[in-house]
Amino acid sequence: MMPALPLDELQVTQKDADTGRLCTLPALHPERIVSRHFVLYVPPPASCAPSLLEEFLERANFITQDLCWLLGLPHDLFWCQVIFDESLQKCLDSFLSSAPRRYDRPCPLPPSVQKVQNDLHRYVFLTFLRMSTHKESKEHHITPSVFGEILYNHYLFDIPKLLDICVLFGKGNSALLQKMIGNIFQQQPSYYQDLDDSVPTLLQVFSRILEIFGIKQDSESAEPQKLESQKKTTPLDMPEEELQDAVLYICDTSSTLWAFLEIFPAAAQTVQKHDILNKLSSFYELAFSELEAAVMKRKFGDKSTKLDLWRRLSHSKKKLLEICHIIISETCLQPILEHRTENIQPVVEDFLQILTAFLPERRFLCDYDELYPVVEDVNLLQQVSPSLDETRTTYLLHGVQSAWTDTKRSRASTVPPTQTSPKGATNGVSISTAQNSVYGDEPECAGAAASSCLTGVELDSLVSQVKDLLPDLGEGFILSCLEEYEHNPEKVINYLLEDNLSPRLQGLDRTMPRQERMEPCPLVASRSNVFADDEFDIFSRDVVDTSRIWKGRRKQESAAETLADKSVISAQRERYYQYSMVSEELDADYDDEYDDTYDGNQVGANDADSDDELISRRPFTIPQVLRSRNRKEEEEEDEEEVVEEEKSKPDHFVQDPAVLRERAEARRAIYYARKGFRQDNTAAVAGAGRGQGQSRETIQERRKKEANKNMRANHNRRAMADRKRNKGMIPS
Repeated sequence: MMPALPLDELQVTQKDADTGRLCTLPALHPERIVSRHFVLYVPPPASCAPSLLEEFLERANFITQDLCWLLGLPHDLFWCQVIFDESLQKCLDSFLSSAPRRYDRPCPLPPSVQKVQNDLHRYVFLTFLRMSTHKESKEHHITPSVFGEILYNHYLFDIPKLLDICVLFGKGNSALLQKMIGNIFQQQPSYYQDLDDSVPTLLQVFSRILEIFGIKQDSESAEPQKLESQKKTTPLDMPEEELQDAVLYICDTSSTLWAFLEIFPAAAQTVQKHDILNKLSSFYELAFSELEAAVMKRKFGDKSTKLDLWRRLSHSKKKLLEICHIIISETCLQPILEHRTENIQPVVEDFLQILTAFLPERRFLCDYDELYPVVEDVNLLQQVSPSLDETRTTYLLHGVQSAWTDTKRSRASTVPPTQTSPKGATNGVSISTAQNSVYGDEPECAGAAASSCLTGVELDSLVSQVKDLLPDLGEGFILSCLEEYEHNPEKVINYLLEDNLSPRLQGLDRTMPRQERMEPCPLVASRSNVFADDEFDIFSRDVVDTSRIWKGRRKQESAAETLADKSVISAQRERYYQYSMVSEELDADYDDEYDDTYDGNQVGANDADSDDELISRRPFTIPQVLRSRNRKEEEEEDEEEVVEEEKSKPDHFVQDPAVLRERAEARRAIYYARKGFRQDNTAAVAGAGRGQGQSRETIQERRKKEANKNMRANHNRRAMADRKRNKGMIPS
């Protein structure tokens, strides 16, 4: 049995509609299509007006029936209809561009309407899935090279369509989409070139958004603004509709690009050629802090608008981080793990260069490190590449830690676990449990994650930030959420929006009010003295033994009993006795800052004192009141030794009077010098006898005495009397 011919080589015979004669035509021919008009898709209405819902249902039913009929056609007729029916392509394109995305604001629809929408969604996906399959069976297939030309030349697929297909049908269909898109790129490599040409256009979206917000990148030239040019608006003062459009644009672009790389990570090599990582990190650093601050500070007419913008910004930030991780994983990490290349050194170098380029983007680096720790990737590279430059890796890790310090944030104690696909990309369905834990400290008005000890004003500020977005929540419930998530309001908001609170918080009443908390007096709490925490400290203990507290003499206790109580003396006796047991020997291992300058000199060797006074210590004497009676013998021995020492010394009881006068004069001179008095030189003042002439020193001393004689005794009585009389104190 000969194998069946492929569809592109197959010939069919059919009657001519005009002549009725049989003719032979290629299986893929325009005359074989069935005349059928496919209507354009229109999304479900925002309101539940009966007329609008009826119109939507009618249109959606038409499209569903047409696609059901199309999928039921044989292999050859199906491809004829797909290739040559323009209304079918327009219908499919309208669904890709207008169908609601998962990140759009939810619009509640009646169950019947929602069922029609889900059925239509399913039939469109099955249509694209059949269009991407070149071999349905052994009898029905198309030559692979011809299949690629058909897709490319008839625009059945292009890069924008593939991006929309991934974002619309990625959830729950990742395995089929990976096979589908992989087959398209494999059969038609020209799509790689189209993707390469599309990336600059995609990056222009982010540059255009920064331009709309009036944010300049570092690469832009700092030219002065022209006088006639219009002043650029900022997210804080731009019209509300323009702000919503810009945020929606960011959300749609980031989600679409993430969905495509999630399904087809092999495209990361092509995307990275345009340095997309540095541009995305720069956009992340410049745009999101401004946008989140504007959303928090602006007043919107509808509170749901504020909530929707915040949800979109959080979603966009998370998707941009995941895009960067997919690209890094696919271009640097996976080639090493899967042994795609023999020389891993260039791959390791690319990884270090990419992460080093992230260091100036502090907020982006912190958020990326929190979701995908850099230290784990560095440890992986150190295991596979022992020759990794330790200096560069240390510099990189220190830069990451410095980013956390500069942004005044602290790493979360636990990072939510994420599941990854075999290719290393993060699974979009599984990662929904990770939530937006990386969105802390972004809005300037939100502040850093609060510490465990917050003042009342700081705690009220955090509560108000959450309550501004979610006014229906009670302050008590918000406080519980803040305590659970490290006083980080952004984490609380994101977990509330995702409805992914911890089990403890889910059981709480969301309208719970705030309880008044009585705090102790700060002066009492911070006091510190010798009586703190003793047995009578009423501030540290609730029960005090009052039997040990009395005023004056105890009851039923006489004065004689009080004096006879020697318990205190007995308690102190042992303590003082230990002071007398001091070892005179020096420790051989003693090594202190000892000055041994004079150790070699015989200090005091030539003194008249005995050597015993220099080398021996004065014996310790126990106070008289603490001496015990059983130590009388020891005291008598000590007294005998003192008597013997006194007998050995010479008796100087009768001393020379001249020596005593000299000592008294010396003590007097020292006393006057200490008091600041200057003694008169009486010998110089007296001088020589009359007629013998006086020396120059005597004359000077006499002049000083005459000038200063009113400073002592009563030599200034006349001057003081005149002063009193002039003041009227003495009657004249």
